[in-house]
Parts: sequence; C-alpha cells; structure tokens
Amino acid sequence: MPVRTRTTAWSTAALALIFALSLPAVTTRFYASDEVQFFAWLRSAAFDRDADFDNEYRYFADTGAMRDEGFRITFLDETNEAGRRRNFTPIGTAILWAPFFALGHVAALATGAPANGLSQPYIAAVTYGSAMYGFLALLLTHAIVRRVVGDASWIPTFVVWCGTPLLFYMYVAPGFSHACSAFAVSLFLWIWLRVRSDWTPAGAAYLGASAALMAMVREQDLFFAAGPALDFLRWSFRGAPIAAVARSAATGVFTTALVYLPQIAAYQALNGHPGPGREVARKMTWWSPHAFGVLWSTEHGLFFWTPLALVAVLGLIWLAIGRTRHSAPDASWVALVAIIMVGLQIYVSGSVESWTVAGSFGQRRFVSLTPILALGLAVWIARARAASRPAPRVLGGALILVLVWWNLGLMAQFGLHLMDRQRLSLGRNARTTFVDLPLEMPSLVARYFTDRSSFYRQPRQD
Repeated sequence: MPVRTRTTAWSTAALALIFALSLPAVTTRFYASDEVQFFAWLRSAAFDRDADFDNEYRYFADTGAMRDEGFRITFLDETNEAGRRRNFTPIGTAILWAPFFALGHVAALATGAPANGLSQPYIAAVTYGSAMYGFLALLLTHAIVRRVVGDASWIPTFVVWCGTPLLFYMYVAPGFSHACSAFAVSLFLWIWLRVRSDWTPAGAAYLGASAALMAMVREQDLFFAAGPALDFLRWSFRGAPIAAVARSAATGVFTTALVYLPQIAAYQALNGHPGPGREVARKMTWWSPHAFGVLWSTEHGLFFWTPLALVAVLGLIWLAIGRTRHSAPDASWVALVAIIMVGLQIYVSGSVESWTVAGSFGQRRFVSLTPILALGLAVWIARARAASRPAPRVLGGALILVLVWWNLGLMAQFGLHLMDRQRLSLGRNARTTFVDLPLEMPSLVARYFTDRSSFYRQPRQD
C-alpha cells in the first residue's frame, strides 16, 4: 500500500474513532417545531399510513416538549388548504432517518419502552442518525477535496466540522434536517465529480437520483443541480456526440423525476396539490431582496456568524483564477462551478422573508455548503503546507484556531442562553467568547456530559 494511501486510511480511522467517542454528546431530544415536523412524516408513515399529523403534534404538545403557544396555534388550531394539520417540511429527512427509526423500534421492544413510534428510543435513534449522516458528509467532503485539490490532508474537513454550524446541527440540535442536508449535497457533488469525465447514462442516472434525494431533504438544495447542469452543457458543446448527450440528458431527467415521485405524492396527500403549502410560497420574494444581508448583516449574516466561510469563499476564488499549484486537472473550472452554486444558495436564502433565521444557531440554511467550504479552505491550507517559510503555517494555523473557537464560543453561548438568540451582538459575543469562556470551558464540557438537562433549564435571554 502506498504511503499516501496508508496515511489517509489511518487518518480516516482516527476521525471515525473521534466520531464514535463523541456520540454521547448528541442531544437526544427535540426542542423546535421543525424537528417535530420532520419526525411526524416518519412516524405517521410507519404507524398510521397517512399524512394526518394531529396525533403526533398533540403528543409533543401534551408531553411538554413543545411548550410554545405558537406551536399549538400553528399546528393544532389551524389547518392548511386541504383541511389537514400543517407541515412545512419535505420527506427526505424522514427517508434518511427510516433505518435508524427501525433500530429505535427494536430498542423499544427490547427495553420495554412504549413501541408507539414516539417514545425516547425512537427520538434518540433518529438524532444519532443525523449525527451519522453528518459524519458521512465529512467522509464525502474529504473525498471531494482530495479529488479536486489533490491534497490528502484531513485538516480542511476537520476544521469545517469544528468551525461551522454543522457541529451544532450534528450534536446540539440533530433533529433539524441540516446534517442530513450536508450528507445529501456531499453525495450529489461526489457523484458529479466521478461521472463528469464521460457523462454516461448510468452516471447521469446516479446523479439524477441523488439530485432528487437532495431536493427531498431540503427544497433549497435543488439549486445545487445547476452546477453539474452547467458542466454537462460545457461537455456537450465540446464535441460530445449528440446521441450520447441526448441519452444521458434524458436518463438524468427521467431518474430525477422518478425518484422525486414520493415527494409529489406526499405533497398531494398533505396539501391537496402536488407542491408545498401556500404558506411556504408566500415566504418567497424571488428577486432576493435579502441577498446582501444574508451574508453581511452584522446581526444575522453568514460571514459574521461563520467567518470561516469568508476565508473558504476567497479560497474558491483563488482556485478558480488558476493560482493554485498541484490541483487536479480542470480544478479551476470546478471551482468556478462551485462559486456559482454558492451564489445560487445566497440567492435563494436571500429570497426567503425569514432570511434572518432568528432564534436558530447561525445561518443554518448554508450548512449544505459544507463540502464547498472545505474545498475553498483546502486551497489555503495546501498553500501554507507547501510554503518554504514557517510564517504562513504559523499565521494560518493561528487564524484557523481563532475562527474555530469563535464557532465553539457561540455554540456555548447559544446553548447556555448567554446570548440574544435573535441576533449577534458582536462586541458582547466576542468578549464572552475570547475572555470568559476560555476559563469556564472545562467545567462546561464536564457539565454537558454529566448534567445535560441543566442546560435546558437556563433562563432565556432574548
């Protein structure tokens, strides 16, 4: 086995061990309505065989998991256009959770817990499932970085794991769809990079199926498909046989539509028509009036919540203009396509009237950019490692540590209700992150593992 391959295998094994040891950190509870909506699809399909979520919603409201009066009004008092209880989520997360839900059923039978699809074994199983999909996203992300940049280092993948909201949505709030979204997008991009050399019908079928899954996890993620579509057009106009282009295009479109059919059926059953509910459509303003704010707002912007993302985007630009040595052939074009995909995510996030995602940790709608952010970060890390002088490595390492600690510090403040959850207050948050938390972090970590429930009783500071 070559030295480089052996090193990568050991690094992968080490990361898998870190993930396995970190599983006790997963929060095995729901606390937000989005989580209940994702779960309701799965539980209702498995036990009730319908799209009526009244009993699921009442269970979480009556048991106190959803204490917010707004939850009762939105999901138990009001109905959608078809007269059913509302659900604003697609079914992809439930599909990905299904194997873990089945394991939860086995655990419920084995432990004597209520085997009703709602008891703790089921909820714990799907939250662990989200963490697992987040880890699989990291494995695929590393494969993407290695294929494009040519660097086998795990450092950019590990840094993106710790320095972006993915960590939060794997461990603190795994009931959201974002870890599953990171997996679905990573799988889609990994397949694209593997099939793009010859665009066979089989490759187009795999890519189409993964595109449908991606859209079923989060509708917004369908915009990622524009990147490979552009790449396919480029391949078509560079001398590909017309018959081959037609076969691959038809196969990809057909497979995407076929795999997406369950989502259309789910929408029909829930809303009375094959599309999202009217409330979802009313949230969108398609000229994207909030595109600037979603990045640069000092209270809600991605680059202030997650400054590592700005470093990564600059790395993508550097790669796109061909200034990176030792990258794979065509890496500049792939980076350009990645930039276009980032731009489309900015566009669609800026089109949502609830663009601030206030009350959530970070700009969570960008968690799906995980593999692309790692790709951009890998450019700078590869340059620093190749530098003949130690200064770039020292300065780069110091910057990474600061940006990762910023993310961890915000996570701690958010979890402890030490911050205004509706927005960033940069001066206050920076002071807490870099002055107060370094002294308190050891005790907080110990408390997180030994007295997790104490965090949930912290007073809200909105």
